[in-house]
Amino acid sequence: MKYQKFLAPLAFAVGLTAAGAASAQTLTMGVRGGPESMDPHFSALGPHAEAAKHIFDTLVWSGTDLQIEPGLATSWSPVDEDTWEFKLREGVKFHDGSDFDAEDVKFSIERIPVVTGPTTTAIYVRRVAGVDIIDPHTIHIHTDGQAATLPNDFIRLFIVSSEAAADYSTPETAAEGFNSGKATIGTGPYKYVSWEPKGDLVLEKNPDYWRGDGAWETVIRKEIPNDSSRLAALKAGQVDVINYVSSVDYLALENDPNIDAIKGDSVYIMNLQLDQREDTPLVRAIDGSDLDENPFRDLKVRQAIDHAIDRETMVEIVLEGLGKPANQMMPPGFFGSSEKIPMPEYNPAKAKELLAEAGYADGFEVDLYCTADRLPGDGAICQGLGQMLTQVGIKTNVNAISKTVYFPAQARLEYSMFMNGWGTLTGEASYTLGGLAHSNNPDVKLGAYNRIEYKNDDVDMLLQTGATMMDEAQRRATYEEAMEKVMADKAYISLVQLQTVWGAKAGTVDFMPRFDEDTLAFFIKPAS
Repeated sequence: MKYQKFLAPLAFAVGLTAAGAASAQTLTMGVRGGPESMDPHFSALGPHAEAAKHIFDTLVWSGTDLQIEPGLATSWSPVDEDTWEFKLREGVKFHDGSDFDAEDVKFSIERIPVVTGPTTTAIYVRRVAGVDIIDPHTIHIHTDGQAATLPNDFIRLFIVSSEAAADYSTPETAAEGFNSGKATIGTGPYKYVSWEPKGDLVLEKNPDYWRGDGAWETVIRKEIPNDSSRLAALKAGQVDVINYVSSVDYLALENDPNIDAIKGDSVYIMNLQLDQREDTPLVRAIDGSDLDENPFRDLKVRQAIDHAIDRETMVEIVLEGLGKPANQMMPPGFFGSSEKIPMPEYNPAKAKELLAEAGYADGFEVDLYCTADRLPGDGAICQGLGQMLTQVGIKTNVNAISKTVYFPAQARLEYSMFMNGWGTLTGEASYTLGGLAHSNNPDVKLGAYNRIEYKNDDVDMLLQTGATMMDEAQRRATYEEAMEKVMADKAYISLVQLQTVWGAKAGTVDFMPRFDEDTLAFFIKPAS
């Protein structure tokens, strides 16, 4: 397979009449997924946040490599063991001309837990105990104990206008205010013009953006969930740039001189999740009868499932090479990933042996659920997984469905076995392990995404301790130990790290892929 260079900007053609005239151009992007509403605080899903970044700024910015950088906050530092001071950027204007200041930050922090949807954004402010305004451009954020990773959490703290959103900050009013545009007033590079759910988000340039002048007068973010349709729209000239080129299409594009493709490593890891409740709804004996107990509570069964998965085949055949085998819930090198965790062995004979030892020599039947329209290859990975498990005696019925159905049902704990991607968007383990692997405990505000009722007291203790450690080396070692314990338990089974491909007509636009897969119009430039 030929690999495109992705360490330097790639020139993408978008049909410009002249590069010098780019400032007057419209950029139309074909994207796989769009926002669930225009309220940036409603959903933590990637496509929702990606759309929001065009209109709203975050307090802390996540760069191309996911390292944190100044955003609407220019600096931050701990004042004492449970207080952080954030200095705010001066001279920033909202799209309606009003000034950005500390009131907007305090309002946004306090608003999130009130209006968040089922895929909760409250995880980003879970450590906040209170906010004090020191002056218009200084805030003190009090936390529930030491919170070493608070700035990392704030990369998804979108700041809305406290004035524009004042009347639209309850579950009953938020959608109407933001979807109509009345409250959709940010400080970001583009202003809201219109939005059609599952359709087009139309934006116009913010000429007063604090980062500088954007290249595009108008940006249209066109939601086209079907991969083939999105590529067809690109080839027909209906869109200029597309995301999530499928693995099959990527191979074909290698020989197409009219289309450029660029590949980058993704932060997303596909994880299989196994329900740990005593009674689980979608598992049964091969003959359809009820089982006496949930087989996923048996470590030998979970180990058998791990041995049944051929990760190399998943990458090379199912994903056509666009991925890497994964052995843990974060990419290698991320803060808290462990080098001590071995790559799981594909051994179907061992899988059958372990099932027999656990009392399931005849296997059992399970319904597997996953998304089919969120991340590259999600449906295909799910189908491949179903075949691999069926081959060792676990009859697996695959249900690859829309993310709009999948995530609410997952939040209601309706699944016994399910798979979806998780991206460590903050670059460190407190986000991933704190959200997924800690027991769901509102008292300590951890485990918000633990939808399998996984609980390991040692892991809980390590995650709670690590969150208070200001010493970076100690915190890293603590999170690494927690990761090792979680992966040994096999309730979460990591499968593959994704790689992502974007496409455009061959030519003249500079574009650098981001680790978090975001396609952000402000950072797509006409080539000089």
